[in-house]
Amino acid sequence: MARFKFSGAIYCAPFYLLHDRRRRRRSHGWNFYVVRPREQRRNDLFRQLKIVLEMVKIEHTIFALPFAFMSALLALRGWPDMKQVAWILLAMVGARSAAMAFNRLVDLPFDSKNPRTVNRALPQRLVTKRFVVGFIIISSAALVFAASQLNRLSLILSPLALAIVFFYSFTKRFTWLSHIFLGIALAAAPIGAWVALCGTIGLTPLLLGLAVVLWVSGFDIIYSCQDVDFDGKESLFSIPRRFGTAAALRISIFFHVIMIGILVFLFWKESLGTISYLGLAIVGLLLAYEHNLIRPEDMSRANTAFFTINGWISILLFLSTMIDLLWSVPG
Repeated sequence: MARFKFSGAIYCAPFYLLHDRRRRRRSHGWNFYVVRPREQRRNDLFRQLKIVLEMVKIEHTIFALPFAFMSALLALRGWPDMKQVAWILLAMVGARSAAMAFNRLVDLPFDSKNPRTVNRALPQRLVTKRFVVGFIIISSAALVFAASQLNRLSLILSPLALAIVFFYSFTKRFTWLSHIFLGIALAAAPIGAWVALCGTIGLTPLLLGLAVVLWVSGFDIIYSCQDVDFDGKESLFSIPRRFGTAAALRISIFFHVIMIGILVFLFWKESLGTISYLGLAIVGLLLAYEHNLIRPEDMSRANTAFFTINGWISILLFLSTMIDLLWSVPG
């Protein structure tokens, strides 16, 4: 009988420790650490969220965000209030996060085969497709909610903005103009910011949006040169695959030259001053340096050209325009 009681105590001890928090806190001599199911779910949620944020490169919102606030400055000829800034920021982060996660999801069959992308989170099954879908829904809802806090036209156009950024992910399957569609997706940033503050669409945001289309298309052409062989094998479309790498790089240069021309006209139209033109001149030099890094036979520095330089370009344009406009505001 004594042995039976002892065995039962040993058998029941783990369950007793699991379900009696008070007893577990008093048992300092035990070296047990039991993770409850709720803690496991919470830890897994945060782990997957961290992976998804890394997957969508949320820090690369810097590409389009400066153009959104540049448009806001031009719309108001000054800085918007912090409430407007917060809603525009939430809309931008929501739209881009949804777009990037959607792109990773629909491109999974190709990313799993491409040596350059096979180590991404989804091909490596570091995050579930179900979690990514949930992330897309929440990010899209953030955009729509932020738009509803700005004005009626922003809310009406928010589904269109989502449709544009989602549609881009399919374009490489049927047209070599996919780079242009990516540019259009990012051009929604300055146009959307103008609409958010003015409730209308004017020539200025359209010109700024066109400059963004050409800028993004140009550097995306450079980036896609890395995948020209893979695109051929998988029947995907791109300008480098259609015209060859050397011709594609020349097209990229042409797009960036036209972009500079449009911004010169925009600055003249908006009566901007010397600081804005100086910033634009430096941007031109950065673009020249970007193209100097790349050779048809050597794409090893494509990531530097794509990420680092273009991040500085968007920041520089925004800062020079901001300083110029705020400097000229009386008082």
